[in-house]
Amino acid sequence: MPDTQTPLWTAEAIASATGGQLHGPDADVSGLTYNSREIQPGDLFLALHGARDGHEFAAAAFAAGATVALVDRPVEGGPYVLVPDTLKGLEAMGVAARDRARLRGAVTGSVGKTSVTQAIKAGLDLAGSAHASIKSYNNHIGVPLTLARMPHGTDRAVFEIGMNHPGEIGPLSAFVRPHAACVTTVGPVHIEAFADGEAGVAREKAAIFQGLVPGGIAVVNAADAHADIVRQGALGTGAVVRTFGHDAGCDARLLGFTPDSEGATVVAELDGQRIEYRLAQSGVHWGLNSLCVILMLQALDVSLDTALQALAGFQPLAGRGQMKTVAIPGGDFTLIDESYNANPLSMKAGFVSLAAKPVGQGGRRVVVLTDMLELGQHSRALHEGLVPAIEAAGLDVVHAAGPQMRQLYDILPPSLRGQWRETAAELAAEAAALVQPGDVVMVKGSNGSRASLVAAALGKLTSEDDNPSSSGAPRATR
Repeated sequence: MPDTQTPLWTAEAIASATGGQLHGPDADVSGLTYNSREIQPGDLFLALHGARDGHEFAAAAFAAGATVALVDRPVEGGPYVLVPDTLKGLEAMGVAARDRARLRGAVTGSVGKTSVTQAIKAGLDLAGSAHASIKSYNNHIGVPLTLARMPHGTDRAVFEIGMNHPGEIGPLSAFVRPHAACVTTVGPVHIEAFADGEAGVAREKAAIFQGLVPGGIAVVNAADAHADIVRQGALGTGAVVRTFGHDAGCDARLLGFTPDSEGATVVAELDGQRIEYRLAQSGVHWGLNSLCVILMLQALDVSLDTALQALAGFQPLAGRGQMKTVAIPGGDFTLIDESYNANPLSMKAGFVSLAAKPVGQGGRRVVVLTDMLELGQHSRALHEGLVPAIEAAGLDVVHAAGPQMRQLYDILPPSLRGQWRETAAELAAEAAALVQPGDVVMVKGSNGSRASLVAAALGKLTSEDDNPSSSGAPRATR
């Protein structure tokens, strides 16, 4: 169990971990944040340098209840630990806190890393005291921050690791020093930063294995197009490689995936043993994702029964496949919110999942797409390249927003074209015109292209039957 009696940090412990100098009295610390607007009483305020200099907000942080600040120049308002570089100080705190967890896992990948991380966390929670990244805290700030937030007495922990440019994943994995690490999949994400495209992305993702402890376990997606690069990256570190995929020879082999209205049933073979289990997720990509989760949990000393129990209860995260029935005049429709992020791999997986969903009487399979971002010079080809997957999935209507999605929209067969608007906000304003009773509607796009606006607008549609005072027109609920 977590040690609730021992403070997360003390000012003196922070000074010791960072090599800094404490100015003022010692004080207990119960949390850490670099955002002065998020300060809770007892927090350490991290005065980091970003678009604004965090030192400008130290006084506000103390006023909100911060007990200590980590700074690189003196501030007023309360005790502070003075270090040469506050980000380096945070990193040192993360390293000092790392061994509070007996076993640590790390997750990266072009698609699915946040959901897989949180599914692993669900299994760790059932097995004992656990800690994990929140939101998508997976960068040069988020990883050491998550480490430094780890309570004393943690048994197991899992960390999400991401990247935007070459050379980022290896150092972050070195902070974590995981006992097990995985790459969910590799695809054309952030490829504008790599001269050799996806192959470069694959090598960067495989760098997660560089931080493994000696004898650590590397979990590799054998079904991925770049599996050989990832596997070689793992073998080069001396890791024990465990694979998941479709083919014989995989340690975890997917044999069947049957979605239904409440999730899916998976049939698989694990180390030669046939297993069958339930998922609360219905997206087809969760067949392989679930095997990745199982292998990671086994590597972190969690039993198969506990892993399967966790998967059965793990619900889709916000913007990552959450489903909702929305009542509108004449009936209702099903909304699938995949608005948090998108890339060509996840788009195509989404189309396959949507194709498997049953529609109501007179209903259609409708997809609402906003721009995929950070694709560089490949953007046009990758957007246009979604059309064959849309047609193969047998979708009925495509609505789109954004200049990149206009390139896709223009080459769609006329029978598939719904509405196109310049921005997601414009499309969201016309939400009621995008759907009809019986439809199953998936909204998907990059977070920066604001697909969430469309998902939110569709989710707020309702019928007059839900509001006796309504004049009859569809309204938005609050």
